[in-house]
Amino acid sequence: MKEILQNADELSRRRFISNAAMTFLGVGAMPAFTGTKAKAALGPNLGLPPKVGAAKNVIYLYMGGGMTHLDTLDTKPGHENQGPTQSIKTSADGVQISEYFPMLANHMHRAAVINSMTSTAGAHEQGNYLMHTSYEKRGTIRHPGMGAWLLKYRGRLNSNLPGSVFIGRNSRINGGAGFFESEFEPLAINDPNAGLKNSKRRGVTEEEFEHRLDLSRNLDAAFQNKYDLKQVRAYNSMYDDAVRIMSSRDLQAFDLKQEPEGVREMYGDDPFAQGCLLARRLVEHDVRFVEVTLGGWDTHNSNFVRVPENAAKLDQAIGALLTDLELRGLIDETMVVLATEFGRTPNINQNAGRDHYPKAFSTMIAGGGVKGGLKYGKTSEGGEEVVENPVSPEDFNATIAYGLGLPLDNIIYSPSKRPFTVAHKGRPVLEIFS
Repeated sequence: MKEILQNADELSRRRFISNAAMTFLGVGAMPAFTGTKAKAALGPNLGLPPKVGAAKNVIYLYMGGGMTHLDTLDTKPGHENQGPTQSIKTSADGVQISEYFPMLANHMHRAAVINSMTSTAGAHEQGNYLMHTSYEKRGTIRHPGMGAWLLKYRGRLNSNLPGSVFIGRNSRINGGAGFFESEFEPLAINDPNAGLKNSKRRGVTEEEFEHRLDLSRNLDAAFQNKYDLKQVRAYNSMYDDAVRIMSSRDLQAFDLKQEPEGVREMYGDDPFAQGCLLARRLVEHDVRFVEVTLGGWDTHNSNFVRVPENAAKLDQAIGALLTDLELRGLIDETMVVLATEFGRTPNINQNAGRDHYPKAFSTMIAGGGVKGGLKYGKTSEGGEEVVENPVSPEDFNATIAYGLGLPLDNIIYSPSKRPFTVAHKGRPVLEIFS
């Protein structure tokens, strides 16, 4: 057996080690090297002032399907395009948002709304990809998402936990590690209430487990000595990571049962709400980047029935999240991002719905050094066109990256030697920072 394994080709060995790691944590690849330094070249100087007091973490709330801007963050009182949705005042002077967000309204003094988002990607897959990576979707390459860039440049804060976590049913919308090493891939959690699956030893004692690990190391030794390659070392480190996480007290970060019932009720009982609570627990344990998704915003039909239902879930969860982060002293170091792939048509269709509309939509960033209480950019009276300070998905991602203190002008080369930067050609919206 030992001789067979030693003579196995590299691809087979990688599969063997990867599959073995899956039995530990149920994931294909865990972050392996903490504090990895990015090999980058200096690109064109963007002339940006240095970011003082950069945020440490991101909680990225993604509204899958295309969130309507007129019925959420860019209301148009009195215009026929608005429909029945009303506007309400907020904790920020002169800033109004939809009536569907009474809890979020209490936190607008900490948030910056960008009402001048504009894109050319009007299909879901392409729009998702562009918002997550700053690059158009290509068949020949996968681009890294913001979580991967953050880990690439700034490393993990807690070596006992993944640096990036995705919470939701459709992990394909996440940018992932792209062409970066597998250590930058996010850990996917489908059900926030289920905790981290396959993370405990079952049916074996600690002594038996250690014996099996020793046997595995002995079997691997000759191969690792002969093929001292980056990929082989990565999978070897992945084993060490998996074992370390299994025995770490930080694993409790994934256990929502440790939260008081009152706190869980404050967030809400749906998966998105509990995902937001899990996100708070994870950043509290120094996980760098957590994405939580809420689908159902593709409202071609019954927009004024479905949007209030979805908005109620979002409002309760984000209101609780911002309150919780503030009470725990985490709001200034954590950027809470609200994003979507595009908006919906200002004109209401014959099915009382709104269709895809990339020309104008809204996003929001709260906490993390953001200057709250403002709306940046402007659309026309009926929400059809961006008429002031247009912001592209690349600009939006550059804004997040700048807030995290990432070098926007550094070039990193893909395995095919092509140059890439964290936000492509995007320029950050400096006006929203304190």
